[in-house]
Amino acid sequence: MIKTILWDFDNTLLNFDVAEKASILSTFEKFNLGICTNQMLKRYEKINKEYWHMIEDKKINKQTALVKRYEDFFIEYGIDKKIAKDFNDEYTKVLGNTIEYVENSFELVASLKGKCKQYIVSNGAKNVQTLRMQKSGFDKIVDDCFISDIIGFEKPSIEFFNIVFDKIKIPDKSEVIIIGDSLTSDIKGGNNAGIKTCWYNPKKKGIPSGYLVDYNVQNLNDIIPIVNGTFK
Repeated sequence: MIKTILWDFDNTLLNFDVAEKASILSTFEKFNLGICTNQMLKRYEKINKEYWHMIEDKKINKQTALVKRYEDFFIEYGIDKKIAKDFNDEYTKVLGNTIEYVENSFELVASLKGKCKQYIVSNGAKNVQTLRMQKSGFDKIVDDCFISDIIGFEKPSIEFFNIVFDKIKIPDKSEVIIIGDSLTSDIKGGNNAGIKTCWYNPKKKGIPSGYLVDYNVQNLNDIIPIVNGTFK
C-alpha cells in the first residue's frame, strides 16, 4: 500500500505547456516584439529544456539560467538581449495566472485526500508555484508543498528529498511514491531517494536506459489502483 505520494506539479497536475505558451505570447505583445510564431515557440521550448537540464545537473544557477534562456533565444531572432531579465520577470507574472488542469487531476487528488498523505514537489519558481497552487485550489487539498527555491536544492538531488523526508517524517520509504512526467527530475529523483516511481507518460514514450520506473501510466486514473495495491 502507498501511504505517501509526492506529486510533481507542472505537466503532471497542471498543464504547464499551455501556461507557458500563453505567457510568452502575452509578454511578446506587451514588449511590442511582434508575433511569436509556432516555430519560435518550439525553438524556445528546446532552449528552455536544455537550461532546466543544466539546473538539474547543478551546472548553472537557476536565476542565471532563467535569464540566459531568453538571451539565447533573443539573439537567434535579432531581439535585443538586454531586455531578457525584464521579459522574464513579466513572463513569470503572467505564468502564475494561467491555470489548466491535466485530465481530472484536481478531482483525483481530492478523492485521495485522507486515504494517503499527498505532497507537491516542484522545481518551479516560488512566486509562480505559490500563485498557481492558490488559483488551482491544490493548496487546499494537499498536505504540503515543497518548492526547490525554498528548500535550496533542485530535484533530482538527494539533498532535496532528504529535506522533504525530514519534514514529513517518513517511517518507511517502501510506502512512498513520486509521480511525475519528467524522467530527469522526478524519476531520477525518486531513484536517488530510494522510493517507488511512477512516470506519467501520456505520449507512450519508451523508457531509456538508466531509469528505474516502477509504474508507467498514460492516464492519471491509473494512480488509484497503484495506491490501492491492485495495479496490474
